[in-house]
Amino acid sequence: MNIAVAGTGYVGLSLAVLLAQHHKVTAVDIVPARVELLNQRKSPIVDREIESYLANRDLNLVATTDPAKYAGADCVIIATPTNYIPENNSFDTTSIESVLDVLTQVNPTATIVIKSTVPVGYLESLKKRYPGLPNLLFSPEFLREGKALYDNLHPSRIIVGTPRDCDADLARRAEIFAGLLKEGSLEENVPILIVNATEAESIKLFANTYLAARVAFFNELDTYAETHNLNASQIVQGICLDPRIGGHYNNPSFGYGGYCLPKDTKQLLANFADTPNDLIAAIVAANDTRKDHIARQILARNPRKVGIYRLTMKTNSDNFRQSAIQGVIERLQKAGVELCVFEPTLQEESFASCPVVRNLDDFTRECDVIVANRLDNALKDATKDCPDKVYTRDLFGRD
Repeated sequence: MNIAVAGTGYVGLSLAVLLAQHHKVTAVDIVPARVELLNQRKSPIVDREIESYLANRDLNLVATTDPAKYAGADCVIIATPTNYIPENNSFDTTSIESVLDVLTQVNPTATIVIKSTVPVGYLESLKKRYPGLPNLLFSPEFLREGKALYDNLHPSRIIVGTPRDCDADLARRAEIFAGLLKEGSLEENVPILIVNATEAESIKLFANTYLAARVAFFNELDTYAETHNLNASQIVQGICLDPRIGGHYNNPSFGYGGYCLPKDTKQLLANFADTPNDLIAAIVAANDTRKDHIARQILARNPRKVGIYRLTMKTNSDNFRQSAIQGVIERLQKAGVELCVFEPTLQEESFASCPVVRNLDDFTRECDVIVANRLDNALKDATKDCPDKVYTRDLFGRD
């Protein structure tokens, strides 16, 4: 097949690489530097599998900034960013609609699959807005930052959503798209679910909100343990030996962060506007409560200068969009604390008005408190003579 992918972030690029194993794929992005890197078979994002596949696999993949390349594609996958806008209480879906506007002109009969996260009911609203695009589908993604291609190669499930009045041709297209994802994976028995698009949109938001709830639960457990001078790791380990609970998403942090969980929980809460709820609202509020607690614990040390060790949400990632540490930075700044940042992936000389320190030894020497959402060996080595400087709630040394 001839496939076009709009957007080369974690979702779009991992899908482009996955499908280019067996099909012709054109990746379209608005950033020339990303396109240039891809055409040199270099990844613009940190993802070990993507980097390896680009360098070592025979992929039928080209990248371009030209939206006219959507013409002729049998299938167009839209994986553009949809940031949450608090003022509107909803996702900003204009990046999706800009692609749909082009497709209306150059390729209206293609199978169009939206992979971006959207509000519940979005696809049905598009059908009314774009009557000239008859083949709209929605397929939620379930990927981790830094492990996006791995998760596409080893999917837990493949879900494709169709409009409620879906005809036989569009239902067949949904099955074909699900087959494309399965074909590119390394798993033989992947569950495939073809559902209504509105239900597929709900699956995405509820799944991420459940994961956020789990993060919030263990963070509040840790807050209790820290406040009452208890051993949090012993409590967590004892709880997670229960097979009904398990050991996933149980390592305390400064809050759930990243590109998906903060915005997806807020969007789901917005969808609950006219529906009774307590839990969904509490999951959103719990993240702020956790950051408030972390900031108070740091301020209780009466620091002269606080160093922020890494902005990234996860290890082996270069992405710090909506990382929890940023909320802690905001709270410390409001309290008037002097801050500096150590972040090797950052090219700028400052972040959020905090100077960036390039040398780790200088960083650890000039700060009397070092705040680390996640510990790593580099920080442990740099502070081996002054471990009490480090404030973290990372119990297990992993994400």
